[in-house]
Amino acid sequence: MDEIYLHAEKIDKIYPGTKALDQVSFDIKRGKVNVLIGENGAGKSTLMRIIAGIEKPSAGKLYLQGKEVSFNSTVDARANGIAIIHQELCLFPNLTVFQNLFMASERTKGGVLDDAEHRKLARKVLARLNYPIDPDTRVGDLRVGQQQMIEIARNLLIPNLKILIMDEPTSSLSEQEVDVLFNIMRELTASGISIVYISHRLEELMRIGDFVTIFRDGKLVAEAPVKEIDVPWIVKQMVGEGKSYPTRKEQIDWSKRDKVLEIKDLTLPKSGGGYLLNKVSFDLHQGEILGLYGLLGAGRTEVFECIMGLRPEHTGVIKKHGQELTIKSLDQQIKNGFAWLPEDRQRDGLVQTMDIDKNIALANIEAYTDNGLINNKKEDVAVAGMIKDVHIKVADKKLPILSLSGGNQQKVVFAKGALTGPEIMLLDEPSRGIDIGAKTEIFQLIYQYAERGVSLIVVSSELEEIIAIADRIIVLSNGIKAAEFTGDDINQNNLVKASYYGHQKAKEEALEAATQASMKAK
Repeated sequence: MDEIYLHAEKIDKIYPGTKALDQVSFDIKRGKVNVLIGENGAGKSTLMRIIAGIEKPSAGKLYLQGKEVSFNSTVDARANGIAIIHQELCLFPNLTVFQNLFMASERTKGGVLDDAEHRKLARKVLARLNYPIDPDTRVGDLRVGQQQMIEIARNLLIPNLKILIMDEPTSSLSEQEVDVLFNIMRELTASGISIVYISHRLEELMRIGDFVTIFRDGKLVAEAPVKEIDVPWIVKQMVGEGKSYPTRKEQIDWSKRDKVLEIKDLTLPKSGGGYLLNKVSFDLHQGEILGLYGLLGAGRTEVFECIMGLRPEHTGVIKKHGQELTIKSLDQQIKNGFAWLPEDRQRDGLVQTMDIDKNIALANIEAYTDNGLINNKKEDVAVAGMIKDVHIKVADKKLPILSLSGGNQQKVVFAKGALTGPEIMLLDEPSRGIDIGAKTEIFQLIYQYAERGVSLIVVSSELEEIIAIADRIIVLSNGIKAAEFTGDDINQNNLVKASYYGHQKAKEEALEAATQASMKAK
């Protein structure tokens, strides 16, 4: 038998109106990757917050190496070698990388902060992660995947680390970054450190995990060594039966539908030379679901940012119903009938200090304002209707937004955009960090709005998802349009080939341009 480093015995956690954990007993095995799986709201993150000292159990006990323990705070848990990496980043965007890494664990010399030592140790841990970011870089200037690696690095600096809890650590990482992270995880487990790993990427869990524990409705329902199970078994235990992504029932001739949006030669220069987008052209028809696929850095999000007025330096033509748009601001584009669901729902999609209803109404607040004052009755009616329309599971819309599961938070972001009455919705990674059940519900919403005549562009890094959801797929690579697929041509082989071929083609074009520039200079 593997040695049990931490044992949770019959843990209950009761919130007003719900029982998040029901008599859960759970073991963390020493030097193993202990995978924790369950749909959003199943109770897995609640248990991890208890083990990490963030919350107290309503009943039950914790045993660390056979000795009963009780943590009143994360400070207590860290003193016992337990650290947690949250799904939602807990960083200070206005501070530098090294300042974030050593927040609450600062080194001093002569009574003052030893920033030279901070920078040195920061470079060392980032090199270990194969991530040579300048320690003086402001964290707010980093993309989401880079910030995720900073969060991981911060926890690797804990000197007496014994248990590392990782909640969706790869949701924003590229394949190369995931490979590096998995190598680090194996190094940690080889040294005796236990890892609790939570993710909705089932194939990923099979690759890195040693033991799997599955939660459903606040209860532990199954556990097994990874080598003895497969993905269908996991899905069956999670949801009671296998689920698949919905698909559009009928084939539509899009050439007979009106063109809602036309993009021609969309170009976005990169600071320091080169292009983030280089002459990208495509169109969108009424009620169509257009997929944008590509490797990290392909330019998918940048397309949305240009359309929504966040990249005024772009060039090219953007037409809606044949009329060229002069794009000046995000607010103007909302009034022009666009809605945008950003990739990072916590940073860009939600206001965490606001209640659920205020988050939903925020983008359409002018519609409920009379003489400079908000008409609460109008707002309440609209919000209640939207909660019903997009099936947000909430007992009280006045609750804080962070009281919702990740899937329901994503529905709130969707509802906020939908409440403005858009003709075109831009969805950037709409299923990031949510479970298979919540993903299915999001996809059903997408189909529901497409059937109503709303046109949607969906960005997804998951091949199976983008193939299931999209009527047509455009592949971007290094800022260029590498390919476009419809019908039976939409398959994993074609998408992967196009994304890598386009990547190589863009590199060759850049090299040729640099060579010609050098020859001209001579």
